[in-house]
Amino acid sequence: MALKDELTDAVDGILGTAFEERDGKKIPASSDVALANGAVKLDAAFLYADLAGSGLIAKICPWDTTAKIIRAYLDCSVRIIRAHGGEIRSFDGDRVMGVFIGDTMRTSAVKSALKIQWATQNLIQKKALERFNSVKNNDVKIRQACGIDVGISRAVRAGIRNNNDLIWIGRPPSFAAKLSDNREYPYCTFISAAVYKKMLDEAKLSKGVDMWEKRTMKFAGVDEDVYRSKYEWTP
Repeated sequence: MALKDELTDAVDGILGTAFEERDGKKIPASSDVALANGAVKLDAAFLYADLAGSGLIAKICPWDTTAKIIRAYLDCSVRIIRAHGGEIRSFDGDRVMGVFIGDTMRTSAVKSALKIQWATQNLIQKKALERFNSVKNNDVKIRQACGIDVGISRAVRAGIRNNNDLIWIGRPPSFAAKLSDNREYPYCTFISAAVYKKMLDEAKLSKGVDMWEKRTMKFAGVDEDVYRSKYEWTP
């Protein structure tokens, strides 16, 4: 079969798919969702942790130094997310996505984000300055941002047999990813109003002071209330 015909048949088949949706009781892995027509509906909090300026770091630093910095960031992010009950469901270059479910999913995601900020500033930045001349001599600033939103999404599989992965359909993962694109240092954690309003006070207040500042940003053509924080949380 010619490639054109193969692509035509594939598109017709995908666009004609009738999904078999089920409610998720746990965060699905790829193997939990049927490739042909499976869909899992999930109420979850999504956290995107995104290393900022990795292209500039790669331009300034040797490749192996850049690789070590990115690996350290992703390693810390994964360990923190998992320590708070989250599951990792996507890597994209220097960015990772964590998914949280349950009654305290908002709080768990927010605490994870604040601890990722602590690790970036107090471990990765500090130790990179000590170890790498390219970081020290060029005053390289290792920055990051986390974005969090919550709500109903669907997980489906995309790709072909032996070459596929989960994709997440819905506002929460998309908005969380958009929030993680913000670069407003020292504000490095950004959450939606839906997260802020229902998270526990332990993730909202520090010694009685609100850690969050309200602002507005545009998403999908609509002005959205969001909250940003410059706080960090020591693990």
